[in-house]
Amino acid sequence: MFTGIIESLGTIQRIESAGQGKVLYISCDLDLSGSRIGDSIAVNGACLTAVSLGKTRFSVDMAPETVSRTTFNAMGPGTRVNLERALRLSDRIDGHLVSGHVDGTGTIAAIQKKSNAVILDIHAPKHLAADMIEKGSVAVEGISLTINHCWDTGFQVSVIPHTAKITTIGLKQVGNLVNIETDMLGKYVRKILTQRETGSKNSPGWAQDQSGASKDISLSLLAKNGFL
Repeated sequence: MFTGIIESLGTIQRIESAGQGKVLYISCDLDLSGSRIGDSIAVNGACLTAVSLGKTRFSVDMAPETVSRTTFNAMGPGTRVNLERALRLSDRIDGHLVSGHVDGTGTIAAIQKKSNAVILDIHAPKHLAADMIEKGSVAVEGISLTINHCWDTGFQVSVIPHTAKITTIGLKQVGNLVNIETDMLGKYVRKILTQRETGSKNSPGWAQDQSGASKDISLSLLAKNGFL
């Protein structure tokens, strides 16, 4: 689990093929002397397991599923990446809960400056945009950002100068692909609300009132019980 608050930048030194998977060798500005082989490190928002470690370098294996859902196919040696080590339960959550399981990729459609902020419009597949709400959270390249606006095929975020300076988001250009992870709580809620009742107690959409009658969870039910 991560927070979307980037700790450091890294540089891909080498990429090796492993069938349909990949092995990434990354150098970083982060002191990894306290890390261990097997630890999780988010690289551009993808949760990866360290299989070798030095003080300022590490390597990770990437499964075919991860490769297919992320931007790593388009990367080569010298590419800068965002890094975040896994959250400790005692840490403050300054961003939002990020699983590091990238849902898919989007494309930067527009970049503009507004006062001290950089405004990014990002085109995203409809199934990802469906999980977004205005003022909700989204992880872009592993960075926790607040959604300004969203529509059927994309969303807009603001990036403050500090974030642009210490992450790869400040290096992005129109047309670049980015990794996207939508808010996990939103995904669970949407699945519950859209699940049709099957009559089985074990089905995801099953709920039961005090009389013992089963019924679907709905917006009206959530509102009635004080959740909305």
